[in-house]
Amino acid sequence: MRPPRPLVLAGLGAYVPPFLVGNAEIAARLGVTPEWIEHRTGVRARHALAKGELHLPLAVEAGRRALESAGTAQADTVIVASWTHDQVCPPTAPAVASELGLADAAAFDLGATCTGFLYALAAAAGLVATGCAEQVLVIAVETHSRYLAPDDPVTVPLFADGAGAVVVRAGAVGERGAMGPFRLGSDGTGRDRLGVSPGGWGAAEHPDPYLRMDGSAVFLHAVRRMVSSCRAVLSADGLTAADVDALVAHQANARIMDAVADRLSIPPQRTVNTIVHFGNTGCASIPLALAVASLTSVIRPGDQLLLTAFGAGFTWGATLLTWPDLTVRAPCDDLDASPAEHLQ
Repeated sequence: MRPPRPLVLAGLGAYVPPFLVGNAEIAARLGVTPEWIEHRTGVRARHALAKGELHLPLAVEAGRRALESAGTAQADTVIVASWTHDQVCPPTAPAVASELGLADAAAFDLGATCTGFLYALAAAAGLVATGCAEQVLVIAVETHSRYLAPDDPVTVPLFADGAGAVVVRAGAVGERGAMGPFRLGSDGTGRDRLGVSPGGWGAAEHPDPYLRMDGSAVFLHAVRRMVSSCRAVLSADGLTAADVDALVAHQANARIMDAVADRLSIPPQRTVNTIVHFGNTGCASIPLALAVASLTSVIRPGDQLLLTAFGAGFTWGATLLTWPDLTVRAPCDDLDASPAEHLQ
């Protein structure tokens, strides 16, 4: 059931760092071919922070673009979804609010890894429904490159850096931009399959500071959980996969996204896929994919979108979104307007 004050998307922003890393560079380091990387992951290139650059400016720029898209300079709450912060303490969200001139805004961080964007939207929906907030800036940002072992063939070709943000507000039932219902879940028994271990992935006297992943286990759980959460939100809203104009899944890897779409009986032409040029940007991947899909007219106002994600923890979720009419800036200078180039 949708709340009496539904959450409505009012603005969208996305930004990736300008430093581009192609498959050839990574392939040479790993002793594989660029084609091997693309076949296994679906990625041809990805953006990454340059040495010495920080996480905070990505979040601020994405947030600035979302506010600009919404035609406002105001938000009473800021939520930052991420696990790759510049500092353990203090949280990132108050700094973002300060940089954007959002004086006295409530601000907090949320950690749900790759599902963080959907968890943050659900949190915003709760704040709006209870009258605790009228307009919320939700920012999803990850800088994975700082946590990748240079010689890891599982993580290095796949993960990337980027940020996406939305402005959401209280709206009316049936309004374009309306979101919901939400379905969220977790399973902590999978915590050792994807993550960074404080004591290392081996003996405690040899700590490992890098992100590690059991790809086979993640694949199986990701597909099953995303499909089940998608079916749950569709059923809750009285819809079927045939009513979905576009599936916008977390850009985990091409194989996972293809498997999810196949099990939901959603054809490839109705599946947004931007991983080819941006890699897996974690919780930022859905707003980044929405920005690119909007710019290339793959999604249009009034379209029924199905959003879903899966991340370390394990965490997962899904929601529905009726796409509004938004003005969106390109997340990088080299993005053209070709759907074939950026969405296949």
